[in-house]
Amino acid sequence: MERVRVDAWVWGVRLFKTRSAAAAACRAGHVRVNGDRAKPATPVVHGDEVTVVLPERTRVYEVTALLAKRGSATVAAECFIDRSPPPPPREFVAPVAMRERGAGRPTKRERRDIERFRGH
Repeated sequence: MERVRVDAWVWGVRLFKTRSAAAAACRAGHVRVNGDRAKPATPVVHGDEVTVVLPERTRVYEVTALLAKRGSATVAAECFIDRSPPPPPREFVAPVAMRERGAGRPTKRERRDIERFRGH
């Protein structure tokens, strides 16, 4: 049975831009194989479930083929089945505070109100 390192696989299927970023994510505990935390050298085989916690959301993949080297996006897409939960609904975005043209620079009080409105 063929095995591939998990950091090489997640890099090969284009979940991370670099292999070192994939290894760092493994060391930080953001990658799991079959529910267990994965070190960079953890082997991945056909049928494993790989969970990757990315900044925007958690992705769950089932391994269907092994890649030791980075390939094209079409080849990478054939190496996994995406079992990720649907993304959370987008939150309502508050309108951006706009100043009228020609109103000049905001006063100190207006600047503080703008920063409070923006959540700073």
